[in-house]
Amino acid sequence: MKISDKFYYRKSDSRILVGLLIMAGICMVLMWMYEGDKGTTEENGAENIAMESGKSNEKAPFHRKKQGYYYTAEAKAELFTFDPNTADSTTLLRLGLQPWQVRSIYKYRAHGGVYRRAEDFAHLPGLTVGMYRRLKPYIRISPDYLPAASLPEASYEDRDTVRFPIKLKEGEHIVLNRADTTALKHVPGIGSGYARAIIAYGEKLGGYVSIDQLDEIGDFPQEAKKYLVIENPTTRRMNINKLTISQLKRHPYINFHQAKAIDDFRRLYGPLKSLQQLKLHRDFPPKAIERLEPYVEY
Repeated sequence: MKISDKFYYRKSDSRILVGLLIMAGICMVLMWMYEGDKGTTEENGAENIAMESGKSNEKAPFHRKKQGYYYTAEAKAELFTFDPNTADSTTLLRLGLQPWQVRSIYKYRAHGGVYRRAEDFAHLPGLTVGMYRRLKPYIRISPDYLPAASLPEASYEDRDTVRFPIKLKEGEHIVLNRADTTALKHVPGIGSGYARAIIAYGEKLGGYVSIDQLDEIGDFPQEAKKYLVIENPTTRRMNINKLTISQLKRHPYINFHQAKAIDDFRRLYGPLKSLQQLKLHRDFPPKAIERLEPYVEY
């Protein structure tokens, strides 16, 4: 190609090219300014949110998404007095509890559950030791949710004296050989069980002649004996000359061997006139004869 054939721009072409370059430069400047304003706006928004949440000296955390940024700062837990039996979901969430924990509280209350003590709140699923210790000083249980037994009218001062007899005071006594179960339950240490046992054993004996006979009842409370006395004892006596071996051994003070010894004596020597006639028998030592004497006749 000859030198004379070199390409030359025409004057109109040069103007068009310069104009395109200028327009491109303007577009680049505008795009740069737009990106700068956008970043400043988002940063200011984050600072404003942080200031509202009490963290003006820290930038709120943001995460990048394809569609922009979103705020992920957790709400700060508040501390204030509350009753777990009546607190609503908004109150519980403000305390820092999770939504699923709030649902658990609602479910517990719906099934009749009641928080009677601050310690009961420790059983909330997912509640950590640290959170429980932080919340415990602020738990206030309404008196309406306390046990009814704590009411003054339910105290033992005004209790039913039929079901809960007033016990005897020091120096007061009950006549043992005249008392029924109701009277016996006034004795300190004696309840319904011992009262029934005392009456039943007295029936087997034929009546009490000594307070010490109560020791023959298993594990009888020794402190109760000082509240009991015997007055003019009368006993139900058995005729040992007419009863069979089976009938004789029903008495608490006559065992099988003693009953057989009585029967043998009657067959060999005739009717007994005194228990002293049996004193030479090995089954009738002096103590056995002495305690049986009030209950026999001839």
